[in-house]
Parts: sequence; structure tokens; C-alpha cells
Amino acid sequence: MQQTTLAAEAVYKGIGLHSGREVHLVMKPAPANAGLVFVRTDIEGRPQIHAAAANVTSTMRATTVEENGCKVFTIEHLMSAFHVMGIDNCYIEIDAEEPPVADGSSLAFFQVMKAAGVVELPAERKEIVIDKVYRIDDEQHNRFVMVVPYDGFRVSFTSVNPHKLIGIQYENFEITPELYETEIAPARTIAYEKEIEALRSMGLGLGGTLASVIVYNDEGWINPLHFEDELVRHKILDVIGDLRLAGPIRGHVIAVASGHALNTSLAKKLQASLG
Repeated sequence: MQQTTLAAEAVYKGIGLHSGREVHLVMKPAPANAGLVFVRTDIEGRPQIHAAAANVTSTMRATTVEENGCKVFTIEHLMSAFHVMGIDNCYIEIDAEEPPVADGSSLAFFQVMKAAGVVELPAERKEIVIDKVYRIDDEQHNRFVMVVPYDGFRVSFTSVNPHKLIGIQYENFEITPELYETEIAPARTIAYEKEIEALRSMGLGLGGTLASVIVYNDEGWINPLHFEDELVRHKILDVIGDLRLAGPIRGHVIAVASGHALNTSLAKKLQASLG
């Protein structure tokens, strides 16, 4: 298989979920072996930040990568779309420290990439082929994420939430671009109403609205769902994005109640072992 990049520029602008700032995102074709590289156009010298597991510095409510003294956070939705589109190389020019939230899903990113098109490059693709079981556990909270050998890319996820509206949700998908666009990409970020004020006092969620976040309280959902089990589908979207930081994966991901911390720990383990 050959490496790929975008056939043309893909542009998207909007508001950052946590920063609340307007952001312009321009995804540009890149040469073979460049990787997925954020370029901070708002900073003198246009520093680059490679979207790699080794560069993850924070996983509080979102995934952050940092390099050259600069960071970009809440990258998981964008990375998820790159993973499923099979794009290996791209310069991601961004004039803020966070991509736009769009509607809280990855669908907008996926669709602008799809519209731009994908082309092959004259270099062999470096796929992360899972050759044994790789697993990360959080025994204190009964959570884990693992990946096992599989000829393809599959994700099985069990979400566990104590809220009576949500409870235990499970989904299992063979990930293809066609399935992703209809069944996973539209799944949005979810927040508990009681958490919102605390998040904002921490400088988080400043750009979140009912147009970009699904909010629930003790009585019910404040805005309508795209899927009855939208939470677990968004968790699948996130784990696809977080694991792309190791590289494109051939294997079966199995997770129970996993989040960004466990996901990126597994990505680091894979990158160190197989990258």
C-alpha cells in the first residue's frame, strides 16, 4: 500500500470547544513521510507540532500534543477523520491552539477531507500491524483498552455510565469510510449539565453550546440525539482518533469505559513497539 495525502486543500472554520475562539483550519497536501503536522500560523516562525503519541502532554477532557514549546489540543475528532480517510501526510495550518468544534462530532472534518480527495504518493505506507495483544488497564476504575491481531480495523467498545438515562452501551463496528460517515462521524460530544459550570470555571468548554454538545441532566436530554446510543459511538470516534497518534492501525480495538488517558497510553505503547 502507498502513502497518501489530500488531493487539494480542505478548509474549515468555526469556534474552539474549550477556548471559545474563532479558528481557521487549512489542511494542505504534504509529501511522503511528512506525517500529520499541525502548523501554528498564529505564532511567529509557524512552529510545527507532529501529531504523534510521543508528543501527548495532556488528556484532561481532550487530547493535547505539544512540540517546540507550542501545543494543540482537542485534536481527537480531527485525527479520527484522518485515520478513517486513510490520510498519512498533511500540513494542518491552524491559527489557534484548538481546532473548531463544528457540531461536536467529526463529520464536518470527514466531509471536507472527502470533498478534497485523496491521492497516493511514491512511498510505501507504514501501517501499525498488530502482532499480539497490547493492553492498558486502569484497575482502580475497572477500565481498559486493548488491541489484538485482526485483518482489518474493528472497534468494540463498552461504555459504562451510572446515569439512569445512559447506563451500559455497547457497539461493535468494522470501520470503513462508508460506515464511519453514517454511523460514527455524526456522534457528538456529551456533557452532564451539572459539570458545565465547573468546566467553565477551569477555562474549559467556553465554546460549547447546544449546537456543539449534547447535554443531559437528571431528567433527560436537553437536545435531541442523533443515535439512541450516541455516547458509545462518540467514544469509538475518540478512540479511533487517539490511536491514530501511533499510526494507521490494522487490528481489533476492544475497550471498556476507556478515555483519552488510556487511549493515548496505548498509542504510546504501540508507537514504541511497532512504530
